[in-house]
Amino acid sequence: MRIVDLIRKEGMDLTFAAANKAEAIDKLVGLMDQAGNLNNREGYKEGILAREAQSTTGIGDGIAIPHAKSSAVKRSGLVVARSVEGVDYESLDGQPAKIFFMIAAPEGGENVHLDVLSRLSTILMDEAFIESLLNAKTKEDLLACIDEKEKQKFPDEEKEEVTSATSKSEGYKVLAVTACPTGIAHTYMAAESLQNKADDKGIGLKVETNGSTGAKNVLTDAEIAAATCIIVAADKKIEMARFEGKKVIITKVADGIHKADELLERAVRGDAPVYHHTGEKDASTSTGEKESIGRQIYKHLMNGVSHMLPFVIGGGLLIALAFLFDDYSINPANFGKNTPFAAFLKTVGEAAFGFMLPVLAGYIAMSIGERPALAIGFVGGFLANAGGAGFLGALVAGFLAGYLVKGLIKVFSYLPQSLEGTKPTLLYPLFGTLLIGAIMMFVVNPPVAAANTAITNFLNGMGTTSQVLLGIVVAAMMAIDMGGPINKAAYVFGVASLESGNFAIMAAVMAGGMVPPLTIALASTIFRNKFSKKDKEAGLTNYIMGLSFITEGAIPFAAADPLRVIPSAAIGAGIAGALTMVFGCTLRAPHGGIFVLPVIGNPLGYAAAVAIGAIVGALILGFLKKPVDNK
Repeated sequence: MRIVDLIRKEGMDLTFAAANKAEAIDKLVGLMDQAGNLNNREGYKEGILAREAQSTTGIGDGIAIPHAKSSAVKRSGLVVARSVEGVDYESLDGQPAKIFFMIAAPEGGENVHLDVLSRLSTILMDEAFIESLLNAKTKEDLLACIDEKEKQKFPDEEKEEVTSATSKSEGYKVLAVTACPTGIAHTYMAAESLQNKADDKGIGLKVETNGSTGAKNVLTDAEIAAATCIIVAADKKIEMARFEGKKVIITKVADGIHKADELLERAVRGDAPVYHHTGEKDASTSTGEKESIGRQIYKHLMNGVSHMLPFVIGGGLLIALAFLFDDYSINPANFGKNTPFAAFLKTVGEAAFGFMLPVLAGYIAMSIGERPALAIGFVGGFLANAGGAGFLGALVAGFLAGYLVKGLIKVFSYLPQSLEGTKPTLLYPLFGTLLIGAIMMFVVNPPVAAANTAITNFLNGMGTTSQVLLGIVVAAMMAIDMGGPINKAAYVFGVASLESGNFAIMAAVMAGGMVPPLTIALASTIFRNKFSKKDKEAGLTNYIMGLSFITEGAIPFAAADPLRVIPSAAIGAGIAGALTMVFGCTLRAPHGGIFVLPVIGNPLGYAAAVAIGAIVGALILGFLKKPVDNK
């Protein structure tokens, strides 16, 4: 349906003015009623306010798109308003909204509001188009601008409408969504694995990837409606409401890599429960395949870790560079800030690193309690840091804040509907912040801070033998599932040790993560008769991945031959981790691979440790693998 087909001149106002968001919504609802689209004005307004309570529809850049699907709507409609002065609509960018598109869709019908939202979002990306809307002198001019832009953006629409009856039946039979906590490797590996298997089987498949740069190849409403089944292979939250009433297989992202064949077979057979959305945005809602408590905790934790990593990596690297560019002899006690440039790097790095614990706690909380829990988690993480509870305290704060807000949502659900708008803006922040503050300061911080001190003293007081054993364990963990839960547990432990001032553990962790892809690269180079042509070509890329500390490069090889690849990589990684401890290597940066070699304590020893571990792993793998026929 075209945008201009939903707009009536009675629902347009080019001289719109409102003192605040509440007044703006009331006037826009009035326009919608005036256009004859409603059978119950107040009922539709309640739907708009309920949607705003989830998150603001002020998308930024001066645009707001409030919308609701309600039984109070008589027919689908769109009203347009323009404010010269702008209205404080609590937009995402904090700027006033000047152009408003309010959408109304009837309950039980097609998702017209989603289609219109999609089309509006597409054409509103053009700044010149927004400018033309602001400069339109009459309603006719504004409608003409929209019509022209819509035709320009969707030139083949008429042709598509004619052929839709035949093309729809030949569309995608199975859809999939892949997502991992960091949105880098597993997301795209799972997508590629599923797509390759589908191509082999002749199955029509489309895969949406929720990566670090946002969702790509997004599934459309029409594709979802026509699909036999949807595979959701995700270790973090994704938008699930769109799959209401469809057969959905919910599983780990690792299964998308390792069990693509099995998942596609199930999807084609329709061997999956019907998904019923409960209002939450995660993949753990009721589908007949209830997730275990452990997996739910892991997903919440990984949501926090994935958002924390950019702060840790950016801040950590800047701090490490500060030590590289400083002069220790000037003032050993002020090392890292003795020279102006070093002081600049360390100040900025510490600022970024300082967000680590609040962000970790905030996004763990948000994963559990949705948007209202974000601020409460941030406060809890900050108090954990300030109170000496550190990383462990922030973990506790994140989970406490999330479940605390869920409890508040339940308690306040008994309040009258008229107070619905005050919950996210007043009640949740006030009571949530008050309660998390009291719990953290008087209950959590004292014992966790004491435990932190004890752990730090224990690690610092470890003898050489104990340090070597610890190095073996954390490095081998990095190689066992190469980006999975065990790998992430070791990495998080290394980051937590950085935060507490122990830099040797991070050195072992990164060495352990570099070895698996280097093991594959060396083995495919040395033992060429034991790898296929395709594997030898892929093996070359593992030199780059290994040196860059991207452990996931070894995943395809581990998936194809786990009984040989994983033990070889884990043994090599364990040896590398042990040697970093023996050589006294330290690492202040939480990432970077060979690119941070200059800031590693005893860089030559570290390089030797990684090289020895990779060579040992490659020799073991070469011994275990059998020759392959490359003809």
